[in-house]
Amino acid sequence: MKLPIASVEVTYLIHATEDERKVEAAVGRLLGGAQAFEREALDGHFGNQIVRTRAHLTGDAAASAFRHLVTSLPPGVRGALARELGAYVDEHSALYLRLDKQRLVSGSPELGTTDAVRVKVKPRLHALKGGALEFYARELEGR
Repeated sequence: MKLPIASVEVTYLIHATEDERKVEAAVGRLLGGAQAFEREALDGHFGNQIVRTRAHLTGDAAASAFRHLVTSLPPGVRGALARELGAYVDEHSALYLRLDKQRLVSGSPELGTTDAVRVKVKPRLHALKGGALEFYARELEGR
């Protein structure tokens, strides 16, 4: 079955004290493989280098990444998301997740609000049956 996912966008910041390769590898595992990341060098408040990193997937790559993302989340995280979906889905049916970057690198993805890997999932609205909340709930519950 083809998922009604139009795109998946992942963004995160790499600080000068972090290993960029480790974070990129962890995000790649979360999405099911190596991705093409765009990088933008920024200056931090105290002149420290910060790299803004972004991957934008569309079509089959987005659907595959979304499926892998969902299956990579621990059951407790998927359950919490399914129960509180209204807090993560906007008026355009896009799903917004923030995953703790340090926990992701250590191999145990968890929701987080600071130093997060941000994930935005945009569905193909015409292909959703039953609405976005029902679709995301089904995917999170593994049905």
